[in-house]
Amino acid sequence: MHGPDGARYPNESEFAEIEAPGKIVVQHVSEPRFRLTIMLALLSSLFLYAAAVVAEELHSYALVQDDGSLLIKGRIVHLDGIYLPPTGRQCLSEMRPVRCAERAVLALEFRIQGFVHCFVQSVNEDDSRNATCYVDRGHFDEGENLSAYLIRNGWAVALPDAPFEYQALEAIARKQGAGVWGFPADVIRRP
Repeated sequence: MHGPDGARYPNESEFAEIEAPGKIVVQHVSEPRFRLTIMLALLSSLFLYAAAVVAEELHSYALVQDDGSLLIKGRIVHLDGIYLPPTGRQCLSEMRPVRCAERAVLALEFRIQGFVHCFVQSVNEDDSRNATCYVDRGHFDEGENLSAYLIRNGWAVALPDAPFEYQALEAIARKQGAGVWGFPADVIRRP
């Protein structure tokens, strides 16, 4: 091998093993001596699986389930990076039919009102998805991140591995006493 300085460097390798469908072992016989094992079948299948998961997007009408997950095109989608703490069931009598659910679920349903655009982050063992989902998304507008919306309003908690933005929004919601961090003013009854 010739280096950029014009000097000649010894570089000799031999194929030590070749096994189908994709194991190749290369022995570097000149200094520095080393052995390189390449597993092509495993790497290519992992790459294809990762690409399929990362590339999955869901854009359709969403139904909010009682646990706060979304039903989109027959798939269960959990909002990535958040946990919905129990808040007690509330009923919205302004809606027809009357909807009773946890406050985070009602807030999510109120905000979505139809179409969402989700970018799948991972697939769970039960084939449900964890995704970052947006509403009001357009060609020139990212829309509103639903996880961030719930955290900002105090109806969700950022998980430890959530993006920093979620952690910051939770700190602000705590400081402002929003949602679960405050008291539910709308359920106080006057005498």
